[in-house]
Amino acid sequence: MQLNQAISKRLSELLTERNMTQYALFTKSGVSKGTVSNIISCRHKALNLRILWELCQGLGITLNEFFDSPLFTYDNLDP
Repeated sequence: MQLNQAISKRLSELLTERNMTQYALFTKSGVSKGTVSNIISCRHKALNLRILWELCQGLGITLNEFFDSPLFTYDNLDP
């Protein structure tokens, strides 16, 4: 799996866990609706760490919590 796909899946998981919509994440994080949508649909090939940090702020988690998922193990990611 590509890194952008893992980020997309993780973000979708977190939204589902929190019963949160993309629109709610946009309003809480300040990241544009288009960017949130592009990340979730894997149309965002290179993600700025600042954007990911802002999304985590909107989700109420740390970057460590975001990446604390089996999706980000070496076995699951393509080089």
